[in-house]
Amino acid sequence: MNQPSSEFKSKGGLARIAAATGYSIAGFRHAWQHEHAFRQELMVALPAAIVALFLPVSGFQKLALIAVLGLVLLVELINAAIEAVVDRVSLERHPLSKAAKDLGSAAVALAIAMAAATWAVVLYNRFF
Repeated sequence: MNQPSSEFKSKGGLARIAAATGYSIAGFRHAWQHEHAFRQELMVALPAAIVALFLPVSGFQKLALIAVLGLVLLVELINAAIEAVVDRVSLERHPLSKAAKDLGSAAVALAIAMAAATWAVVLYNRFF
């Protein structure tokens, strides 16, 4: 039995990869232009990643320091997507809309806490 399919669903192959790349670029562009939190986190993450590359720590520790910065950005993008969908459905105040947005925000806060803890542990172990 054939399942109904969205007309927007991609077919596959190289065309799918090209389309996915375009969608990703559009997503990053949208985040940069319209998401203040993403811009702020990126402005912290980029210099911090450069610092991580030059720290006198192991390659694995450098990877961990940079990965948690990427995690913060990733969760922020997902949070922005949740907020966009909630706003698309309705701009009216509703407890479930608030819960969705609050949960997304909590996820970002948790990612930031994980990043801060990772940086604290690596730097403490190296310098103290």
